[in-house]
Amino acid sequence: MITLSAELLDLQNKVRTFITEEVIPFERDPRQDSHGPSEELRQDLIDCAKKWDLLTPHASIEMGGHAWTHLQKAVAFEEAGYSALGPIALNIHAPDEGNIHLMDAVANDAQKQRWLKRMVSGEIRSCFAMTEPAPGAGSDPAMLQTTAVADGDDYVINGRKWLITGADGASVAIIMAKMEDGSASMFLTDTNVDGFILERNMNAMDSCFTGGHGILRFENLRVPKQNVLGEIGKGFKYAQVRLAPARLTHCMRWLGQARRAHDIATQYARERQSFGQRLGDHQGVGFMLADNEMDLITTRLAIHYCAQVLDAGYKGNYESSLTKVISAEAIWRVIDRSVQILGGQAMTDESIVCKIFKDARGFRIYDGANEVHRMSITKKLLGKPQ
Repeated sequence: MITLSAELLDLQNKVRTFITEEVIPFERDPRQDSHGPSEELRQDLIDCAKKWDLLTPHASIEMGGHAWTHLQKAVAFEEAGYSALGPIALNIHAPDEGNIHLMDAVANDAQKQRWLKRMVSGEIRSCFAMTEPAPGAGSDPAMLQTTAVADGDDYVINGRKWLITGADGASVAIIMAKMEDGSASMFLTDTNVDGFILERNMNAMDSCFTGGHGILRFENLRVPKQNVLGEIGKGFKYAQVRLAPARLTHCMRWLGQARRAHDIATQYARERQSFGQRLGDHQGVGFMLADNEMDLITTRLAIHYCAQVLDAGYKGNYESSLTKVISAEAIWRVIDRSVQILGGQAMTDESIVCKIFKDARGFRIYDGANEVHRMSITKKLLGKPQ
């Protein structure tokens, strides 16, 4: 079992109460569509979090956050994830959560003042432009096709990206591009500049990310050299700075969504009568609930273990890969069983479990498909000395 300190229990209760009292009432708000919550709704949610002193808590104190540890995040982000709108309210949703962490670690002072502070305050959103259509980068970032060529005081970027979460409405983008020597670099740019083109939003299965998932095109996009994020040629290194912790926070948030689906299914199984007894008293249903409980506990243990590894100062790439696969598959089983227990109502938007089901399926694909993480885990195992 996981034993939480009094401080962590207080934090858990605070976020749980905030989600219940402030966020869940917004879930039926009409200001959201197939591409996610509107900017107006996002701002209302952020205003609520500010009043509770829960806005962007993972950011550094210098930038206006609380510099939460990974273990603090593990406890609080699960609670935030109990509602799809919770991570948006706390400003800990993807991709901004990972971008804030990356910029806190890598950006220079001028970049932090220009963009990061405004991201932490919730004033602006960001996107992370790495994934490309074939034959470009996907699970294999080495296949990067977008190019950056030095030209005087600028770099000129050309290429195309897709599945870029939050691109529509983002004020700043982090672009991963290939250099002339074959290395990769990251660049910061405002999005309202010549050469930065949002072609369209893709109609995705999920609807929980503000700004949806866009296709971007860069046509001779000029980025001043002072807007290079970190050092030239270290893009792949910085991607790992971002991806390992961001991968883990995805697990935290989705655990909250899975727990929500399980709670709804459990309550239904207590109340619904079938063949002369409660639905949950039938072994077929009761065993599904028991399996859900075991999957939730296993996932939480994995997340807390990985969080402690990161808090101890280790990179945690191996542990985050393990945790991502464990979490993505376990939470999918929980949600899928919950749909089965709820029956026909879970096939419609009469139940929020239907939305959770559609939102969660992508988790086995993004932040590295589970199969890619299994490859990484296998390489680690085979290369480990006996």
